[in-house]
Amino acid sequence: MARPPSRGSAGRTRCGSWLLVRPGRRCVGRRARPQSRVGAVVVLVVLSLLVALLAVAFAVLALRRTASGPRTAPVDALPEDVHGLRQEVAALRAETRDALRHLAVVRYDAFGDMGGHLSWSLALVDDGGNGVVLTSIHGRSDSRTYAKTVAGWTCEQQLSPEEEEAISAARP
Repeated sequence: MARPPSRGSAGRTRCGSWLLVRPGRRCVGRRARPQSRVGAVVVLVVLSLLVALLAVAFAVLALRRTASGPRTAPVDALPEDVHGLRQEVAALRAETRDALRHLAVVRYDAFGDMGGHLSWSLALVDDGGNGVVLTSIHGRSDSRTYAKTVAGWTCEQQLSPEEEEAISAARP
């Protein structure tokens, strides 16, 4: 159904769906027909699908290559740097054997009339059982602190039951 010509378009005819021209002249600037648009869209869709399929194929090939992984050299073929590092780690372990790295704390009430576990015994020893036991006894009017050396998990001085418990708790 054709639209009636608008005001100012007297003597003009429709050319395609949007351009009005004077009688006797050719239509210039016609719109593309819908059928040719659909064809162009179909071609574009087919091309994009082909590109997507190629991308998927390349991705699958790349995944297969990385899945097999690079071949690793045997352990015997490690560089000398690794052997040097192993020697350094062994030396550090030897040095830490003498470090006071085992500790235990026992808290207790030294006197029956006092509460709160304010007295304590602390054992600091190395891997060989050499170190020190620190003891603090808290009373009503004063507090006393003692230190006793430990060699080979034993002490030359007499130990209280709490000090013995701290040494046995510090033993690995």
